[in-house]
Amino acid sequence: MVFSSHIFIFYFLALVLGAYYLAPKSWRHLVLTLASYAFYGWWNPWFVFLMLGSTWIDYRCGKIVAAEGASPARRKTGLWVSVLVNLGILAFFKYAGFFSQNVSAFAEVIGLGEVMLPPFFYEIILPVGISFYTFQSMSYTIDIYRGHARPAPDFLGFACYVSMFPQLVAGPIVRYGSIADQIRSRSHSVGVFTYGLTRFNFGFAKKILLANPAGEIADLCFGAGDGSLSTPAAWIGVSAYAFQIYFDFSAYSDMAIGLGRMFGFRFPENFNSPYKAKSITEFWRRWHISLSSFLRDYLYIPLGGNRKGAARTYINLMLVMLIGGLWHGAQWTFIAWGAIHGGMLALERFTTRHCRDIFIPAPVKITTTFIVVLVTWVFFRAENFEVAGRYLGAMFGIRDSAPSAGLLLAQVTRPAALLFMAACFWSAFAMPRTAEILKTLTAAKVIIGLVVLLLALGLMFTQEFNPFLYFQF
Repeated sequence: MVFSSHIFIFYFLALVLGAYYLAPKSWRHLVLTLASYAFYGWWNPWFVFLMLGSTWIDYRCGKIVAAEGASPARRKTGLWVSVLVNLGILAFFKYAGFFSQNVSAFAEVIGLGEVMLPPFFYEIILPVGISFYTFQSMSYTIDIYRGHARPAPDFLGFACYVSMFPQLVAGPIVRYGSIADQIRSRSHSVGVFTYGLTRFNFGFAKKILLANPAGEIADLCFGAGDGSLSTPAAWIGVSAYAFQIYFDFSAYSDMAIGLGRMFGFRFPENFNSPYKAKSITEFWRRWHISLSSFLRDYLYIPLGGNRKGAARTYINLMLVMLIGGLWHGAQWTFIAWGAIHGGMLALERFTTRHCRDIFIPAPVKITTTFIVVLVTWVFFRAENFEVAGRYLGAMFGIRDSAPSAGLLLAQVTRPAALLFMAACFWSAFAMPRTAEILKTLTAAKVIIGLVVLLLALGLMFTQEFNPFLYFQF
């Protein structure tokens, strides 16, 4: 079930909101938790038991870590059980197939022939959103160990936190300490609900009106055969993908934040106009903020951050971004994507230290940063290095185009497509982010939200292309 579907909007959400507000306050956690498990089980009911099991383990580990009078060894044991269980679940479901493929390939390279691992390694189904909820659940025990959060008073409250359907499968990653008080007690009002509804409407419209059409253009270009992609079409295609993934993911975050408000929760912002960044460092302060801060607080700083000299800082940046790339997917192209970003972060830190007096106009910085981001998106989108190399070759005019390339170029440069791409550029570079637009909620903005919702609903029934990209992570 996805937010941008008639089943969710007309049936699931309406039923859950009705049940939630009609239920006594003491039952609302139960209603929200059961609804969240139903939402998650829509894809595969068996995965509900996986999430329920990991939730129980983390809840028990949190109790062990926070137990009064617990020895340091016992507290560390509780912490490591939680960390290893979560990472073990993630490694098995997300990386077992990747591991088996690379073991077989390596064995052939060194002359051992084909290595056949047990068949189930090749048949593992990736539970939707597993990367998000394992990180979120694991952070609970770590924060209790560090003294940044108190343990959940009961299992139901913690299960509600882990499984909360508004942000369950694609974030933002919410830390328990940031909403612990809201889980214990939260207020509801017409104003807060109206803000949540309007925020959801804006996000829904962004998904249907911007992300989905951009995805269709991107798929045309990335799906082009060898020689069928001209240089202009390649740049249009990768720009379309950049807009697709941004509007798709930020739309989901807007809808998640809006849904959270409708149930009385305040989730953190996850995007801050990332394509306006003047550097890759700034880009990562603006893009997927909840993941960036997670990697910073739970990986970069524990590794030493920038406290152990310049060389160690560069290594830490590279390592964190390599892991960030691998977090996105069990594929070498994701690792390459992370490596390029890590290298750029290290390079920018180096140049900041040694070239402080060089003045570069802001528009040049923004343009340069966006071009680097576009190049890295090729690796993120491509199925393998061969496709990525072919696409980059087309972007920079290294590969020759076949006569058929003109047909694709004509498709992506038709007036309607160019007008749409211009609208995407304007939305990404000139428009304020949704949170800023709705900072002051007025009747006019509420009405605009309802109008774009109706427009998006009408278009939704005509679209066959309707994925949420980050569901696969």
